[in-house]
Amino acid sequence: MLSLNLKDLSPADIQNYLQHAIAPRPICFASTIDRQGNVNLSPFSFFNLFSSNPPVVIFSPARRVRDNTTKHSLQNVLEVAEVVINIVDFDMVQQTSLASCDYPKGTSEFIKAGFTEEKATIVSPPMVKESKIKLECRVIEVKPLGTEGGAGNLVICEVLWMHIDESILDENKKIDQAKIHHVARLGGDWYCRVDESNLFKVAKPNIKIGIGIDALPHDIRSSKVLSGNNLAQLGNVNEMPFIDPAFHDDKLKTIILYYSINPVEMEKELHLYAKQLLEMGLVTEAWQVLLTEDQ
Repeated sequence: MLSLNLKDLSPADIQNYLQHAIAPRPICFASTIDRQGNVNLSPFSFFNLFSSNPPVVIFSPARRVRDNTTKHSLQNVLEVAEVVINIVDFDMVQQTSLASCDYPKGTSEFIKAGFTEEKATIVSPPMVKESKIKLECRVIEVKPLGTEGGAGNLVICEVLWMHIDESILDENKKIDQAKIHHVARLGGDWYCRVDESNLFKVAKPNIKIGIGIDALPHDIRSSKVLSGNNLAQLGNVNEMPFIDPAFHDDKLKTIILYYSINPVEMEKELHLYAKQLLEMGLVTEAWQVLLTEDQ
């Protein structure tokens, strides 16, 4: 394993390693305005949600590594403490990237990147009409993290107003994750796209506590077939399952029929089948298959 002492690296190398390692990162497409009314539009991938009550998001316009200059977005929020954060999806990612060019102050990235200004409800900077989710924010604080090139500046924002395109809502007026194709930044020129081909669900432990991997029977816990992810799925049940006499499965019957004379092979086949079920999200069924070998 490559081990690096960051004190021995240049700021550019540190940036490269961290941006490739800490990814994907959501993109804050920030529209800001200065006292003279000049609007700036720029994307930042040092961005996330940090509180829902109060609703707080933070993005960080870092000082440029190459020459230690600051970005117009940072200068603007220090003058006018308001920002609109426009969420970026796949339909606008190329235009968003174009808006990241270092245009001279006073140049409209809305015009350069072909976006449409839309008046916000309660803040001064305009919204990006093409964005399907817009957050009107008040800047609570700007916290510098350093004075050298690469140093971040945390722009801490309270979300005051939210606009959501109805095309990405479900029947309950909630955002349907499958309908908005988020994009996120990785290292270098790399991005990723979130769509139905790569979406998956992970059952979250909430009120009921999972039994844990350590509580699994030894033959399951020490399986050479089941992965750590598989074991965690099994350990996420809130109590140890019991054999259900009403459970019927043709493939399970076939495994028992063909491998009952060879316990080692039967365990392997049962674990392979359970793994297949787990990867389909069928935890209850996988448990029934695994409990069969103890009968």
